[in-house]
Amino acid sequence: MTKKAVLTTGVLTVLIAISAFLFYNVKADGKLDKKNYVQSTTPTLFFHGYGSSANAERHMTNAAKKAGVTKTVIRANVDRNGTVTLRGDIPKGAINPIVEVNYEDNRNPIDVGRYAKAVVSKLQEKYGFTKMNMVGHSLGNMSILYYLLEHAQDENLPQLQKQVNIANFAAGLEAMGLSSDVKVDKTTGQPNHITQTFQRLLPLREVFPQNQIDVLNIYGDYKNGSDGSVLNASSRSLKYLVADNAKSYQEKKIIGKLAQHSQLHENPEVDKILIQFLWGK
Repeated sequence: MTKKAVLTTGVLTVLIAISAFLFYNVKADGKLDKKNYVQSTTPTLFFHGYGSSANAERHMTNAAKKAGVTKTVIRANVDRNGTVTLRGDIPKGAINPIVEVNYEDNRNPIDVGRYAKAVVSKLQEKYGFTKMNMVGHSLGNMSILYYLLEHAQDENLPQLQKQVNIANFAAGLEAMGLSSDVKVDKTTGQPNHITQTFQRLLPLREVFPQNQIDVLNIYGDYKNGSDGSVLNASSRSLKYLVADNAKSYQEKKIIGKLAQHSQLHENPEVDKILIQFLWGK
């Protein structure tokens, strides 16, 4: 290899390293919007859906950075053994830091709660956080809900403050046996058809912390009461599981082309709603 080629390769390597550092470590350009958003050190964890990756979280996390919510976005990579590797660093005193969670084993609905616990424990070990927020899309919601099933009452772990569920399927999916005619009680959120998925989540009614967590449930009505993958009735059944114990519970229905299941995490309207919910004053 010529000296010129070696030099060029070296320069490119340095540039790539610098770019990665800036992206994950996060000295993002722009100022924090202290007027409109809380100045908290509580981290917010984003969980992606089935067969996906942290790339699906990028539109939402970038929106938060652009809005002046935070300058700090890092990545938590989780391998198939549940080992967590952090990319980037959260500086001491960082405002509203965000953690993009990325699962290597991204088609495994059974272990997502265990993977979420591994991320929480890693962040607690390194940074000593005592509080946190969580955002999930599709199967990412099960990361949150299964985590809570096992650890909601564990006072030795960071306490969940705000929870955003996007395109959740608490009552199950049609592909998993949910009736297309399922209905939910408008007052309680209880579905008239109980699947194995919902049955597994029912203990949340007992273990979900009392008056601790603010819950935002976002679902898309893309066509005929569905986001194209998840029935709205399934998403709205989350109410039955958590609303009685939650500090607050609210639902937001999204309509239009970007209400489609996979477009909900690419939707500026969703960005605006979750940013205001998580960090708005």
